[in-house]
Amino acid sequence: MKKPVLIIAYYWPPAGGPGVQRWLKFATYLPKYGYDVTVVIPDNADYPVVDESLIEEIPEDVKVIKVPINEPSRWANSFSQKRTKNLQKGIVPKNPGPLQRAMIWMRGNLFVPDARVGWKSRVFKAIHPYLLEHENPTIITTGPPHSVHLVGLELKKKYTGFKWLADFRDPWTTIGYHKHLKIGARAQEKHERLEQEVLDSSDLIIVTSPHTGKEFATKSQTPIQVITNGFDIEMARTTRQPSGAFTISHVGTLLSDRNPQLLWETLADLCYENPVFKTDLKLQLAGNVSIDVLNSINKYGLDINLKELGYLFHQQAVELMFDSQCLLLIEIDSEDTKAIIPGKIFEYFASGRPIIAIGPQDANIENLIQHTHSGTYFNYQQKEELKKHILKKYELFKNGNNEGNLNDSIASYKRENLTGTLVKTIEFTWE
Repeated sequence: MKKPVLIIAYYWPPAGGPGVQRWLKFATYLPKYGYDVTVVIPDNADYPVVDESLIEEIPEDVKVIKVPINEPSRWANSFSQKRTKNLQKGIVPKNPGPLQRAMIWMRGNLFVPDARVGWKSRVFKAIHPYLLEHENPTIITTGPPHSVHLVGLELKKKYTGFKWLADFRDPWTTIGYHKHLKIGARAQEKHERLEQEVLDSSDLIIVTSPHTGKEFATKSQTPIQVITNGFDIEMARTTRQPSGAFTISHVGTLLSDRNPQLLWETLADLCYENPVFKTDLKLQLAGNVSIDVLNSINKYGLDINLKELGYLFHQQAVELMFDSQCLLLIEIDSEDTKAIIPGKIFEYFASGRPIIAIGPQDANIENLIQHTHSGTYFNYQQKEELKKHILKKYELFKNGNNEGNLNDSIASYKRENLTGTLVKTIEFTWE
């Protein structure tokens, strides 16, 4: 008899972005380990990014329970659709206008822990028949949005005979944008109280980075398992450089706070010092890019080298990675971001293309890049080192030798292998 697993997730196809991939792929591989998988998702959600192509990846043997949701973002769209979408994507403007300030305040103080909190009661009611039909299920909640974890918290108060795993793809109260939401003292106290209740009430906590694991270990005695994100694409078959221009590409959102002035200044210096480099350089940005980032690129005269691609469907983004000379990984220079491991880094690994990463000292991504020998990591004080490295990559490119790297350590991040770790984690909770 297959063992029942109920996954409660807000992000699911047709939602786009890396947050969808994690549980879509776990749900795909869990049946191979003898699990009967059911996924609870919102019906008619207002996703900030949509990728219809991901619908084709939903496995046929996974059951889906759709629960209606009222999205406050639809109400906010009547005032400003663009600004609402930006807030949904985590793009908080540096100098918001009066309407934006009001929206940010409402998001931070009226919707705790987030704007999907109203979905909780509907999910709780909708899964009641499932709990009656299935004996000893494993229930997994995944956030953000962290209001999804409140379903597990409510279940723990009213039901027995199941195990609850709370999966944190990002931290809760220490996530980077949290401090920008103008959260008042009362709302902050509620955030911290709910976070503590979830950590203490779950049977096991799953995190995507060691740094978040260490943070939660200081707050709770609940067992913690690190299961990173991963990749499900075919690994590159060669490490040889692709044809074409000297392309440096970034895939994913570039927020205002993640604006790498250090990089733009370095590239501008290289263009000034070497006209041929300026001719060969192509800077590609795929995803949502803030106006502050674009203004900085223009300021340093790199707009003629820029190819702004906007949001790409997943397969298009993957092809871009494989065809680039170097791949950019940018993180905010902050203590709060040391725990962040962007989901795209694992597909970067699979592409075999060299990574140029910039972020805070002692970040988890630095350890990953070193472990996989997939690129070079720089902090924000290493401009000269960054400049020398890019110039070296360019010289290798001109000689046709800008090779990437593939090794056995990268294969450990395949989604199927990570599902094996998840299975052992589930089994641990039932021992």
